[in-house]
Amino acid sequence: MSTESAPSGVEQRLADLGLRVPEVVAPVAAYVPAVRHGDLVFTSGQLPFVDGKLPATGKVGEGEDLVSPEEAARLAGICALNAIAAVRAQVGDLDRVTRVVKVVGFVASDPAFTGQPAVINGASELLGQAFGDAGVHARSAVGVAVLPMDTPVEVEIVVAVGD
Repeated sequence: MSTESAPSGVEQRLADLGLRVPEVVAPVAAYVPAVRHGDLVFTSGQLPFVDGKLPATGKVGEGEDLVSPEEAARLAGICALNAIAAVRAQVGDLDRVTRVVKVVGFVASDPAFTGQPAVINGASELLGQAFGDAGVHARSAVGVAVLPMDTPVEVEIVVAVGD
């Protein structure tokens, strides 16, 4: 008999998608990955680190030498998964999340690119798949000139938790 507990509902839904909640990404500056205040958990902006590395860098847009919007959306999903990890580190059991309240996504955009909402859909869709109806949230998708470490996307979330 295994001594590991079965995955929670949220973690099982992620596993069904072929995903696992990673370890929390270590901060790259003077901040913490997440802070809990009352029944809310605020994550810091999460980059799309996979095994300690950024899978892509650069600006998002259409054309040569740019990160495609489709790839950027995939990276936004990784950012959301890293945000979920930061939440789990604060609350333990992801099934305690009662609502994803707000998502803020930043897209390092080529000056001609205006598809930031479609890119951040990568994060929103993953949160919906993970949390079901509780994953429906308010959101901002913002184009910026540059992001830390030349990452194409950064995502932060706010979630409500119950006991």
